[in-house]
Amino acid sequence: MKKNNVLIAFFLLNATLSFGQSKAEAAVADAVNQLTEALLSGDRAALTAIAADELTYGHSSGNIEDKTAFVEAVASGKTDFTKIDISDQTISVVGKTALVRHKMSADLGKVHVNLGILTVWTKQKKGWKLLARQAFKI
Repeated sequence: MKKNNVLIAFFLLNATLSFGQSKAEAAVADAVNQLTEALLSGDRAALTAIAADELTYGHSSGNIEDKTAFVEAVASGKTDFTKIDISDQTISVVGKTALVRHKMSADLGKVHVNLGILTVWTKQKKGWKLLARQAFKI
């Protein structure tokens, strides 16, 4: 009986691993985590490093920022994330481009937002960089 349980666990583990993330998807998920940490910390160097030079960062309000404006808004505290929870994330990698969709529940000071987010990532020499982001209210 124990031998059967071990075999069942082995096959379930293999099935789980075969349906898990690819290396590229895992690297993109790591980049999303780095972005989240940079948004929370306001670390100018981390924000600059994760964003592509061509970044277009769209807010749910319709405001669009380039890389310089995005980094400055977060690093200066004008945009001050105090909590970010991400759920229902999907990652699709096509060559050197990745599309990430997720829901974000976040606190910005005393304001709470629930947003849908689409980010576009591009693979560059130094890893995955945020190329575009668009948020929408949900």
